[in-house]
Order: sequence, then structure tokens, then C-alpha cells
Amino acid sequence: MKIEKRKNGDVTILDLKGKILFGEGIEELRQSIDATIKGGDKQLVLNFAEVPYLDSTGLGEVVRSYTTLKKEGGTVKILNLSNKVKDLMTVTKLITVFEAFDDENEAVKSFQ
Repeated sequence: MKIEKRKNGDVTILDLKGKILFGEGIEELRQSIDATIKGGDKQLVLNFAEVPYLDSTGLGEVVRSYTTLKKEGGTVKILNLSNKVKDLMTVTKLITVFEAFDDENEAVKSFQ
């Protein structure tokens, strides 16, 4: 798993690349999100464009990021879900918790 952090205006975007599975990618995701929060960034978009799959552990980490940032007064939104990831989030009903976007500019504008 590789994670690239970048900014689009006041919004921090984490470009996730690779599978997010138990033992693979979870720790990297947790560290990136924690560093983002510690850096004072409160508006976060997780870009799943290059995430072909995530399991329940990966999904749990995404939920943890949401609750952690919400406690700090921030928001996590998701971008570019693959069909497999979208199906998992739909089945677990988490798609109703997160704001999901297919266009980065729309995701960024939604914070205003």
C-alpha cells in the first residue's frame, strides 16, 4: 500500500494505492490519517481510485478515521470507489455514513 498526501485548497487528499487488508495497508492508512489529524487538517478526502479491494479490517480502519476526525471537529469524505469497494460499503450500509463522490472538485467544494 502506498499513500500520497496532497492538498487541494484547504482540503487534504490521501491518494490510496493498493489493497487495504488485514496485515496489508492498515498500519500505513492509520499512520497517514493520524499524521493528518496531528497536523491540524480537519477536511480529509480518501481517494480510493487505485484501491481494488478492502476487507472488513480495512473498512474498520476507514470507519475509525471517520470517528477520530469527527471527534476533532473534522470530516472525512470518500472519492472514486471501485465497484467492489462500493458494493462492500453498500452491503454494510456505510455508504449512508460517508459522503461519496466520483469527482474530486465536487468533493472539495462540498466542504464549503
